[in-house]
Amino acid sequence: MRKNRLPVSSIVNIVFATLLGLIFLLPILWMVFTSFKTLSESMASASLLPSVWTMENYRSLVAETDDAPIVRWIVNTGIVTVAGTLLVVVVDVLAAYSLARLHFPGKKLLLFMIVAALTIPGIVTLFPAFYLFKTLGLTDSFVPLIFPYSAGTLGVFLIYNFLLSYPRELEEAAQIDGASQWKILFGVVFPSIRPAVLTLAVITFLNIYNDYLWPLLVVNDPEMKTVTTGIASLIQGANFVNPAKMMASTVAATLPALIVFLLTNRYFVKGVTNSGIK
Repeated sequence: MRKNRLPVSSIVNIVFATLLGLIFLLPILWMVFTSFKTLSESMASASLLPSVWTMENYRSLVAETDDAPIVRWIVNTGIVTVAGTLLVVVVDVLAAYSLARLHFPGKKLLLFMIVAALTIPGIVTLFPAFYLFKTLGLTDSFVPLIFPYSAGTLGVFLIYNFLLSYPRELEEAAQIDGASQWKILFGVVFPSIRPAVLTLAVITFLNIYNDYLWPLLVVNDPEMKTVTTGIASLIQGANFVNPAKMMASTVAATLPALIVFLLTNRYFVKGVTNSGIK
């Protein structure tokens, strides 16, 4: 029996993709392996693998220190990211459902304004928002770190387009059975648009977690910093001459977002390609 063999072009593509993947993985591998090196080796050695493996860099991160309270920064980031993601999901789902199903004056104008807002760069609203929170005396708190993320035009537009393809007959049948508008939304519609909602939640989570410029503007207190601004501040302190500890702090900061992305990666494909109707 003749065996099926891969064509030469497929083998070349696989080898090329593997090499390209290794090139992209090299900085991550360097970061991870350097975090297990000693101070002297991290400064003098150019080898990828450490000659002496040590966990001292991670143990020093867990200890609460004045210059690098990495655990506190991760906790702050977790609070901001989870609260901001929940706000975005709730507000955007309610706004999209209202635009897709309810009839009210100015609906078309409002939808046009939401689409037009997608073209406005976020940097344009950055300094007016900072001035507002500074005038209200709310800087160095969780308020400016959470509430600016409370809604997003991209999420409204994404959920709105999913709802346009959702059959109204199911909602009408639930309404005939006596279901309220809230029950129809959360009991009938929401389970069907879950892929889009999960996609929005993952995108929002990663955006908030990785945000650097906004937390840098509104937070100066070291105890209130997020992990991105906290890690960046390490190069200004004693850890600038400790590459191993800097890499350990970067690994600790990267792990939560990496875990979330790996666990929810499949929802990106479902959220973009499926209509959400089972």
